[in-house]
Amino acid sequence: MTEPAQPQAAKGRRQPTRLVRRFLSQDKTPVSVLLLAAIVGLIAGLMGTLFEIGVHWVSEQRTDWLRDAISSNLPLWFTAFVVSAGLAFIGYFLVHRFAPEAGGSGIPEIEGAMDDIRPVRWWRVLPVKFFGGLGALGSGMVLGREGPTVQMGGNVGRMISDIFRLKDKEGRHALLASGAAGGLAAAFNAPMAGIMFVVEEMRPQFRYSLISIKCVMISAIVANIVFRSIKGQDAVITMPQYDAPVLTSLWLFLILGMFFGVFGVIFNRLVTLAQDLFAKIHKNDRRRYLITGTLLGGCFGLLLLYLPELTGGGIAIIPDATNGKYSVSLLLILFLARVATTLLCFGSGAPGGIFAPMLALGTLFGTFYGSLVQMAFPEFGLEPGIFAIAGMGALFAATVRAPITGILLVIEMTNNYHLIVPLIITTLGATMLAQVLGGKPIYSQLLHRTIKKEKLREEVVNT
Repeated sequence: MTEPAQPQAAKGRRQPTRLVRRFLSQDKTPVSVLLLAAIVGLIAGLMGTLFEIGVHWVSEQRTDWLRDAISSNLPLWFTAFVVSAGLAFIGYFLVHRFAPEAGGSGIPEIEGAMDDIRPVRWWRVLPVKFFGGLGALGSGMVLGREGPTVQMGGNVGRMISDIFRLKDKEGRHALLASGAAGGLAAAFNAPMAGIMFVVEEMRPQFRYSLISIKCVMISAIVANIVFRSIKGQDAVITMPQYDAPVLTSLWLFLILGMFFGVFGVIFNRLVTLAQDLFAKIHKNDRRRYLITGTLLGGCFGLLLLYLPELTGGGIAIIPDATNGKYSVSLLLILFLARVATTLLCFGSGAPGGIFAPMLALGTLFGTFYGSLVQMAFPEFGLEPGIFAIAGMGALFAATVRAPITGILLVIEMTNNYHLIVPLIITTLGATMLAQVLGGKPIYSQLLHRTIKKEKLREEVVNT
């Protein structure tokens, strides 16, 4: 009586196997490439998380050194200058000596690699970007860690392709893109923004296909899981949870977006001018380059003592600004001052990004604008912090020209999902006006500038 039940049980055990086989027969994506994308996300997430931990550790060590200097015979200002100058020297030296492509953000290099016009030398970029970034960011310069993590993630993707000898061009491209997505997801604890950044901002270079989008999603998810397992699942920026503004006040967000549309075009132009200025100063001579960068790092060591609000990536200043720590006039002064310090640091070619500094700028001006709105239109009951969050997304959209990424990034970083409508309005206004004014996306500008410089060098060598 029990014999008929045995074939039935065996049939039940075979059912999952049939489903797997049916899935694999319909899904033409090589499973091996998807597994490699998961490995890329794992390594990119680990590197991005360790990079953040390392930056905080270097900053804490710098503070300890300064605390020890108080009890020594050396003046505190002198010690602050020397410590930050030494840390900056490490970053500039590693870049100029071993991997010039590791200077700056690094995102344009990944975009160029995805377009097959820039090489990916992961064996030298990974250590230089990691340790050079620790030095530059640890010195107190106004730089972000998201650019380095995106570049390191992309290089991890190429490294895995080379190690496993992946010959398929589509697969190699997909792993490169998935590494970039994993790097951004780990930098900001924002997996959706990491995916959308590759799809939207890198759209001229990203070869959209089923295999590439699957790899990007897998890598971003795995990288974010690694980040959360080490750092926790809290949002990167601690901010109040705001309610959605009244519908009759939404026009105020459009005006804010238009302000940032104009400023975004100006800011992108100022970035290239700052880079040209530093290029004229050091003329790519190593000694002049190191002296310039070291002195700049030392100056930010002094600012750390007396004006700390003008130093660092800027993530720490965002909660202070939105919680009313600064007056209206001071918000505007800090905004203008941080524009100058951001241009100085990023234009110098130090290994660091510009994401976080831009978010800080958007917060400062958004809070300033929101404070004025609160005084002019008290009947709306709007908190300045709402405009700070909208300002973050607007400036990102105006400069990077990726509005959806800006919206997702800000929402994931602040956990303010109720503000999606004002964010859409603000970023749309900023993007459209920046496009009307003829502005170009900042990373495309930087990539074209790099290619132009390489061609000029080749012409000089050939002549």
